[in-house]
Amino acid sequence: MRIFLYVTDLMKPVQTGIERLLATPPPILQGKRLGLLANPASVACPEGNQRFRSTRVLIANYYPGQLKALFSPQHGFFAEKQANMVPSGDLIDPVLNIPIFSLYGKTRMPTKAMLEPIDILIVDLQDVGTRVYTFIYTMALCLQAARAHHKQVLILDRPNPIGGNRIEGNCLKPEYTSFVGMYPIPVRHGLTIGELALLFNDHFGIGCELTVTPMAGWKREMFFQDTGLHWIPPSPNLPTPTSALVYPGQVLWEGTNVSEGRGTTQPFEILGAPFFDTARLEARIPEDKLAGIHLRPLAFEPTSDKWEKRLCRGFQLHIIDTRTYYPYKTTLSLLQAVVSVHRDAFQWKPPPYEYEFEKLPFDLITGDPSVRKAVEGMDPLENLEQTWAEELKCFEQIRKPYLLYE
Repeated sequence: MRIFLYVTDLMKPVQTGIERLLATPPPILQGKRLGLLANPASVACPEGNQRFRSTRVLIANYYPGQLKALFSPQHGFFAEKQANMVPSGDLIDPVLNIPIFSLYGKTRMPTKAMLEPIDILIVDLQDVGTRVYTFIYTMALCLQAARAHHKQVLILDRPNPIGGNRIEGNCLKPEYTSFVGMYPIPVRHGLTIGELALLFNDHFGIGCELTVTPMAGWKREMFFQDTGLHWIPPSPNLPTPTSALVYPGQVLWEGTNVSEGRGTTQPFEILGAPFFDTARLEARIPEDKLAGIHLRPLAFEPTSDKWEKRLCRGFQLHIIDTRTYYPYKTTLSLLQAVVSVHRDAFQWKPPPYEYEFEKLPFDLITGDPSVRKAVEGMDPLENLEQTWAEELKCFEQIRKPYLLYE
């Protein structure tokens, strides 16, 4: 394992891994055939150039003739695909005229043939800080493939947009492993994608030849709005830093018949259904369960996905205080209120979900069916939290050796 460290550039709050690479090129790339796993959020603004240059163009220009192949995660290389289980195909890049291999199509792990043209796979992806996000498992499968086919991997680090100090939620149970949860980590893990790569590779025993280029200037207490960077949606339904901040909780609605706001301009920030009685729901939710947010009633009609073109009544989550807002706990409280008030109309969404055809999507998202059972049984959420307190303490110790930023 190699980690390149750089002197912090004090002229800019945060410099991403790609910007550090351009400022101080690592010697391992010299003369090597390169591949790049990236998407539209993979951009840099090198000093003197504020045009949001694509990482693929920057690397192709900096290393002429060395970039041989591109790889795309879920939603496609240009983030044009919606929702889960919507595959993307292989392409030829219209600018560089090199192949783009889809890792969310015929395969989710790079094949030997895909990796044959390259020596080193560079990964530059913006993660969102939540276990239930496929980009980090595409990266993990790339690490596994690199180990199997004797390739190197270089991770260009980016911020965790929801901070690096706080972890939250239960850890995944091994029997609920899926493409939205491959390793027993909490729902909100508090790691950057580079730190996750180190954790997956070492603690979980992948064992590929891995290098991480850290950021400069990023601190664990930072939320994305503190970084000085511009948010570019990593996927179509996370259009703002706020949508990423609510996502660790609001993604739970994907496992139900309640709209999580897909098909609207505010996915994950809003929720609702035609059967919602917002007044009864508000009365059912104690104020102390809504720490750090204001719940505002609204109505909306999704243009696609659940309840398409149907009038839904529901709520928007307005974050008032990021320090006291716990997204997972908050949405579980909302969910328990919905189950209580609308027991006849509410439903758990049936399979399939992310290529799992037997287990309930909600159980795959939470990674533990006891969460669903506690919600159904109206068990106090405080009791549920106590059941995973010890595993969170254990995870805190597990992740310590892989923290790149103090």
